[in-house]
Amino acid sequence: MRLFIALDINDVIRERIVRFVEGVSGFAADARWARPESLHVTLKFIGEQPEPMLEEIKRALGAVVAGGVTLHFRGYGFFPTAKAPRVFWIGIEAGPELATLAAAVDQQTALLGIPREERGFSPHLTLARGGARGTHISGSPHRRKEDGPNRGFQRLQEKLAALSDPEFGTMTAHEFFLYQSELGRGGSRYTKLSRFALK
Repeated sequence: MRLFIALDINDVIRERIVRFVEGVSGFAADARWARPESLHVTLKFIGEQPEPMLEEIKRALGAVVAGGVTLHFRGYGFFPTAKAPRVFWIGIEAGPELATLAAAVDQQTALLGIPREERGFSPHLTLARGGARGTHISGSPHRRKEDGPNRGFQRLQEKLAALSDPEFGTMTAHEFFLYQSELGRGGSRYTKLSRFALK
């Protein structure tokens, strides 16, 4: 089972993002755009785990103690850099509560032997990945040796440069989820396996 932990986003913000994507996706027609229903804010990517680990992971996440998290969605960018774009994302501004929650999730899963995050938490909402369909494009914000100029995002970058920074709104998350990711012909499909309340 391929697993990750994330916050869901509310329907109002999701709809604003959908309208934004409808307006700009034609400028990067070869990119793989995220399906609206799959938009989420990743707290931790766990990766492949045997099914018997599922209950242990749920127990560990149930021990996370954290408060609600307020998120403001605005602006955009490219990972790892604008000159070598692999991922197009929306920016997220949040107080220290978001990084605290991500650290608590990381700590609890580390108790099960799941590797801890080596780099600082970088909140974002992935909208599109560059590259041919059927290839796996890493969503990591960090440089990889295969990164280089990507002409697939060039027209999109030119279009966005002429627009003001988009604003998508503010929400407060009162829960987070354990998701399963299944790779299919149309891209990844995400299923919520468990919900965990934030105090």
